[in-house]
Amino acid sequence: NTWKFQDYFEDVTPLLSLQLGGSTMDGIAKNFSLYVNLLISALPGSMDDEANIDGLGNKIIRMAETEEQQLALLANASLLAEELLPRAAMKLSSINQSSMDDLRKRGPDKQNRVPELREWKRKLQRMVDRLRDSFCRQHALELIFTDEGDTHLSAEMYISMDNTVEEPEWVPSPIFQELYAKLNRMAGVAADMFVGRERFATLLMMRLTETVILWLSEDQAFWEEIEQGPKPLGPLGLQQFYLDMQFVIIFGQGRFLSRHVHQVILDIIDRAMGAFSATGMNPDSVLPGDDWFMDVAQEVVGMISGRGRAANGDREINSPTASVSAHSMSSFRSHGSS
Repeated sequence: NTWKFQDYFEDVTPLLSLQLGGSTMDGIAKNFSLYVNLLISALPGSMDDEANIDGLGNKIIRMAETEEQQLALLANASLLAEELLPRAAMKLSSINQSSMDDLRKRGPDKQNRVPELREWKRKLQRMVDRLRDSFCRQHALELIFTDEGDTHLSAEMYISMDNTVEEPEWVPSPIFQELYAKLNRMAGVAADMFVGRERFATLLMMRLTETVILWLSEDQAFWEEIEQGPKPLGPLGLQQFYLDMQFVIIFGQGRFLSRHVHQVILDIIDRAMGAFSATGMNPDSVLPGDDWFMDVAQEVVGMISGRGRAANGDREINSPTASVSAHSMSSFRSHGSS
């Protein structure tokens, strides 16, 4: 679809002699906004289906069903906004300047065009951000909810753990394992698709992690049940929740986790521990040491990423009593926020 914009620039270049550069730039931005709207409507689950229907009722853009196809939409849009359109805009601006006869006016006008171009580029980037956010929202909802509308992330999944007699299998909850698997898959595709624009790919992955974590942080029904009941959060539920959050921190550090979301996770942990403390129990008395959580999380990170089992010797890491260290819970917080 990038060729359409290139043809558009070729068509509008003759207009520059008529001093229509400003209106041309506005027109390009409007066309790019329409283009982004079409890409958004090509994402599965888009609420803007009408934007993808022509006057005859035909689909304008085919649905991007796979993760690779959806990432390609983002790659095309970001390439246009970050490189092709600004490069062409600078060319148009240069032609416009050379066509002016009054050198005295040309100097100030050229200076004034620089901030205009910067703001224009920011406007294009905000349009791409809309596509990115739609992409992340769609994948977050896919992770959190089933096709029937049930949820994979609820307070009940933690609270109910203390109502069973069987020893839990200590691994991160499936939704967070799938989040990491999804990020790992996408990062592999993005490595080839976003060559030279790795920063955009990194911010995209961070935004997806942020979308899931902020949903958890802001889900009032989740926290009302955790903090008010009717059943309290027990020791096993707290341990599972703490494990899930540390798993996100470990797989996200340096790749999928911004500092802001890192702090949100620490705040979420504090909130869950506060709810547990309100029952009259001390979290430190029921949780294993920090190294146990790290061992379990790193084990699963290695298995999902294909690096195999972590080097734990003969120790059975799935036993919370096998690795209770002298580290306090605060040591993890200080380590995580450093």
